[in-house]
Amino acid sequence: MSAGGLAATLLLASAAIAQPPAGPQRFEALFQSRCAACHDPAVERAPARAAIAQMTPAQIAGALDGVMAPMAAGLSADEKRGLAAHLSLAARARDQQALAPPPAATIPTSVVPHPPVPPARPFEWRAWGADYAESRYAPLDQIDKDTVKYLHVAWRQSMTPDAVRQAQPNAGPAPTNNETTPLMVGGLVYYSTGIGGVAALDAATGQVVWHLDRALGGGAPGPQAQTDGVPFGQATRSLAYWPDGKDGRIIALVGGRYLTAINARTGERIADFGNRGEVDLRQGLAPGETSYTWRTGPTVIVRGVVIIGSAVTDINSARNVAKRSTGRGDVRGIDAKTGKQLWLWRSVPGKGEAGAETWQDGSNEVTGAANVWAAMSGDEALGRVYLPTTTPTNDWYGGQRKGNNLFAESIVALDARTGKRVWHFQGVHHGLWDYDFPCAPVLVDVTVKGRRVKALAQPSKQAYLYVLDRVSGKPIWPIEERPVPAGDVPGEWYAPTQPMPLNAHGQPFAYDQQGVTENDLIDFTPALRAEAVKLLNQYAYGPIFFPPVIAGQGKGAGKIASIHMAGSYGGTNWPGAGFDPETGILYVPSAHTPVAAAMVKPLPGSETDYVRDRYIFPRGPQGLPLFKPPYGRLVAIDLNKGEVEWTVANGDGPKDHPALKDLNLPPLGEPGRVGPLVTKSLVFMGEGLTQDPIGSGGRKFRAFDKATGKVVWETTLDGEVTGVPMTYAWKGRQYIVVPIGGAGHPGEFVALTLD
Repeated sequence: MSAGGLAATLLLASAAIAQPPAGPQRFEALFQSRCAACHDPAVERAPARAAIAQMTPAQIAGALDGVMAPMAAGLSADEKRGLAAHLSLAARARDQQALAPPPAATIPTSVVPHPPVPPARPFEWRAWGADYAESRYAPLDQIDKDTVKYLHVAWRQSMTPDAVRQAQPNAGPAPTNNETTPLMVGGLVYYSTGIGGVAALDAATGQVVWHLDRALGGGAPGPQAQTDGVPFGQATRSLAYWPDGKDGRIIALVGGRYLTAINARTGERIADFGNRGEVDLRQGLAPGETSYTWRTGPTVIVRGVVIIGSAVTDINSARNVAKRSTGRGDVRGIDAKTGKQLWLWRSVPGKGEAGAETWQDGSNEVTGAANVWAAMSGDEALGRVYLPTTTPTNDWYGGQRKGNNLFAESIVALDARTGKRVWHFQGVHHGLWDYDFPCAPVLVDVTVKGRRVKALAQPSKQAYLYVLDRVSGKPIWPIEERPVPAGDVPGEWYAPTQPMPLNAHGQPFAYDQQGVTENDLIDFTPALRAEAVKLLNQYAYGPIFFPPVIAGQGKGAGKIASIHMAGSYGGTNWPGAGFDPETGILYVPSAHTPVAAAMVKPLPGSETDYVRDRYIFPRGPQGLPLFKPPYGRLVAIDLNKGEVEWTVANGDGPKDHPALKDLNLPPLGEPGRVGPLVTKSLVFMGEGLTQDPIGSGGRKFRAFDKATGKVVWETTLDGEVTGVPMTYAWKGRQYIVVPIGGAGHPGEFVALTLD
């Protein structure tokens, strides 16, 4: 599971609870012993307490009973309620004083007069990424560089609409981290609600047409059905649409673990799918596996098969007993018509299976994760699905899993009907940096040296772009195995080489800073530069894939940690990239975010020899970033030529910092986790959730000229752009729907249009 997956899951969890008991010191001690390793403000893996302060006690308690259940094991119900109230109330009281007033919204809420525009041709957004290629592209141009300034709010709708709250009195407020991208098919907009149900809206007005709120879980159907202890679920990033018959089907995760088939027009469950319309995804797992969750949700259906990934709690840190074995990362195929499980593919191969030879000492039999928590892509014509897999357990120490560890941190092509592996490419051998592949490969058809190629382009946390032939898995441009430095953590096994993708000119195919040198430090002024050098010298550092260290020993002698760039929050994360099939240009967002970590001995009772202490976001002089900008960027990459076309900053960043405000600097970029929407002439992008990672985010939403990267329009919304925008055309009008939320702003969708 990714840093983003866990953070988003916690922020979106929800459950109803009673008033908690008192005892702030007791519950602060519980937080420090159980939670602080990941929710300390300097830790990457989960939301800081400033973010938790914006959650209700119900949302926090829901997380403790859900995705965070392993960390809350042994706590009584009263302890969970008390801890939830303590974090929500005490943290909110403490942190609210530090929150500056948000900028005022500037997007018009009423019609803006404009010259006449031709009617938009009909266009539906039928998949999370527009299509199963994950292009995020729409050939619409009613909204262009000349008309975009006339956009106004057409409608807005909560993640948890009033209709849902009326039907479900315990639903609570909408979660604040809205990472959901809706679909639009046949005049209805579909999305995963804040309680893990599904809502359908009128595409022109945003009014609720139908909603399905709860899983049956073996109980009787009906709006209040909650037999068998089925709680509310959590919003997923994605739903899937399958054109079955005249009405079609929405395939969704409802109640967190029930794959549900819904009539797209009526909102009724499809009775002959699974058990009265749903499949409990706890069933059909490998022997010994009993729990299931997945923050992303279904993104692709290829040849009638829904491809199912999962989220796995893979946190091993110095404040928790570290486990070798967590949940497995198996991927499954479910028949979209019947709900029958067709196959299960093991991302960590079993004994005697292909890839088992890359795990020494039988470690493949006990190691978990290597799952697919991200979105996937699919090719209907080839009948293949493309999986981006993650790091195995323990993600920063591999002494108990020696070897290259297939099929972790790989791109894997499976036959969608059988689940058989067609080919694979491993991007990181024996991962020690949490370099999951965090987003779907983008399927592209490009012309390389006069030859038309069915390819895929995989962005990454490490800011490498991997471009492969999606039929054969062979590189389009060379990928070389190059030596990387070994470390000296006792018991660790180090891969001697790592794959280095090259562009058409034989240079590293990188789109952000990789590795660390003094030349990378900020140099706005000589004084800031000198201070940055001193700060850097606290850390051990080196090229990309520099190994983690033990503070004060060996390669970490005299250092507090090793610093890594790109860090595991950097580069591209779950929102992914966008592609223009007409020009062959890939649009890749990147967050310029280093992390630092040190390896330490784990708590007694742990199953690994070492764990990371904690993630640190290294800061530079006077709280500025340590390295040169841009800190958030949009990069255009020509996949016909195999080269970067241009790079621009996304947002102002810290240009108004007291140490910089008199320097008349250009935009420096906001390092948020954001995704692009690509249209006929523009690229739309927000700034991401504030403090995700620390120092990031904002409420600006802007349009770039996709040919040059020039900002042609921007506005301020009344929430942060926390998800990836989408667009559609209905009844002659183009709409852009933006998922927003953020601290103090319940998640909602804002639809923009011309009149």
